[in-house]
Order: sequence, then structure tokens, then C-alpha cells
Amino acid sequence: MSTTVRQYQYTKDKSSLLARMKKIEGQAKGIQKMIEDERYCIDIVQQLAALSAAVDELSLLILQGHIEGCVTDAIRQQHGEEHIKELMETLRKAMKR
Repeated sequence: MSTTVRQYQYTKDKSSLLARMKKIEGQAKGIQKMIEDERYCIDIVQQLAALSAAVDELSLLILQGHIEGCVTDAIRQQHGEEHIKELMETLRKAMKR
């Protein structure tokens, strides 16, 4: 029995995505330190907004890869309906935040 490893579209930018994740991790640790140091409320909220924006951008990049890879391939193979439905459910969840 052979095992096929799926190559996802986003993996072509893996190093860039991981660098973004490390930046997000650093932002989160910075916010934690701000809370520990009892920094001004508005400064913390501003950093949380920046963190949220960074996470949103990363999500969009991965979704773009999903659309360009998985969804496009499924449409070409005439199996797009399932992938489009999954994509729409994901977008609905993301927009409800």
C-alpha cells in the first residue's frame, strides 16, 4: 500500500509563513509582558489589534493558497462543489468573529 503525501499550495511560502508565525508569537509574548508589567490599557488594546491583524493576514494567505491549490484542483477534477462548500463554511466562521 503506497502512501501519497499531499503537497499544499501554501507550502511554497512555508518559510515566509513560519516567519510570520514567529512574529505573531513574539507579539503575543510582548502583550503578555505588558500585562505583567501593568502597562496602560489602551497600549495593550492597540497591540492586541495589531496581533489580530497579523493573524488575519496569515489566515488570508493560507486561504489564498487553499483556493489556488485545493479548490482549483477540485474544480478541474469536477469535485469543486464540496471544496467550495467547505471554503464558504470557513469564511462564514471567520467573518463571525
